[in-house]
Amino acid sequence: MFELRLLAPEDLVETVSDALDALDALSVSVEDADAQTDAEQALFGEPGMPPPKDGWQRSRVIALFATEALAREAAALLEAQDFFVECRLLGLADVPEQDWVRLTQSQFAPVEITPEFWIVPTWHEPPAQARQVIRLDPGLAFGTGTHPTTRMCLRWIATRGAAGGKRVLDYGCGSGILAIGAAKFGAADIDAVDIDPAAVESTELNAEANGVQLKAGLPDASAGRYGIVLANILATPLKVLAPLLCAHVAPGGSLVLAGILERQADELKAAYAPYAALEVSDSEDGWILMTATL
Repeated sequence: MFELRLLAPEDLVETVSDALDALDALSVSVEDADAQTDAEQALFGEPGMPPPKDGWQRSRVIALFATEALAREAAALLEAQDFFVECRLLGLADVPEQDWVRLTQSQFAPVEITPEFWIVPTWHEPPAQARQVIRLDPGLAFGTGTHPTTRMCLRWIATRGAAGGKRVLDYGCGSGILAIGAAKFGAADIDAVDIDPAAVESTELNAEANGVQLKAGLPDASAGRYGIVLANILATPLKVLAPLLCAHVAPGGSLVLAGILERQADELKAAYAPYAALEVSDSEDGWILMTATL
């Protein structure tokens, strides 16, 4: 494979990316050309929402092509376009062949939730001390156990959560990891819902791979009240969902929220105040877990 690197201003990132796609690029990625400098910009947005911008003030656009000839032809055709006067060709390089599967797998090791509870990719053997294991490989949906928010939710389930046959709702299930964790620790009736059909499919496949029973579907599949309601999303949608999530919690049941930064604790408490008294139950790397008993 050959890599074509270009420099483009923010307003031309989409145009250049579309042109590269039309020129048979295998992939196109965009980076901040000023990364690791004082001019670096932070661009981020909520999942499921469009990004705030298509690129940075100075964006490095990187395209992969199957052959050197295709890469050089793409560069020549782009340089001939009127819009390219504001862009610059940075270079073309051969990308060494690698075992991309093995390289990707090497980045994912078993993840400890508690000393006896681990998330283990299928290409690893569980640690000797593991008494409870979720088998999970990286996929299209969020939730592999590597993020602090996921670990905190699973830690809560393992130490204080879903034993005793409780009914559980995993709202915004992603990979289904929280629902699977609840099943592993004794939940009897589990609904896992997400707005993304790919997440629903991922949850079903991961549940089957782990030998647990649950029902996965779109949000309208959630019905009635639950002994535990889990939602690992982000602060903004969690605030919007406050009345809906609290309405799903049975009397005496637990509400468990994650995807919240430490500095967002007070705004979450205020949003949920009419329905529940949220408290911070755990924290890790600047993220917090908030819980309430209704």
